[in-house]
Amino acid sequence: MVTKQEYREAMARFGAAVNVITSDGPAGRCGFTASAVCSVTDDPPTLLVCINRTSDSHPLITVNKVLCVNTLGPGHQSLSPLFGGQVESDVDMRFAAASWSVLATGSPVLDEATVAFDCRVDRMIEIGTHSVLFCEVVAVRQGSIHEGLIYYGRAYHPVRPL
Repeated sequence: MVTKQEYREAMARFGAAVNVITSDGPAGRCGFTASAVCSVTDDPPTLLVCINRTSDSHPLITVNKVLCVNTLGPGHQSLSPLFGGQVESDVDMRFAAASWSVLATGSPVLDEATVAFDCRVDRMIEIGTHSVLFCEVVAVRQGSIHEGLIYYGRAYHPVRPL
């Protein structure tokens, strides 16, 4: 049996894009940092997003049923700990740290995201401490920044084309 600590150490070697997931709707505006995001299918275009059920954003997204996956570039690394709860802040302070707009769902879209996927939550499955959200992509905005940001080995790393 793999222990929780063994699993966490192994996952530290699993590099992933850094995303700020945002939502707005009847329950209010919220956002959190996530690296557990991946493509499921292109027909219909669907992403998988994982959220800890203890997150302040969890009940709001459950009601709003919409979200935007904002993929960060190196220039927005400071948003990750801000939305991830490592920096003491309220929701207004988090959103004041960058410029935002909206697409189809009304969820906040980071103006300088490398890419933004505006989504409707189609399904939610609870597994362990997290909910797995299956999100149909209803709009995409590709940014002009062609550099990415990954989290690997418990640190941030810029990703640039060769």
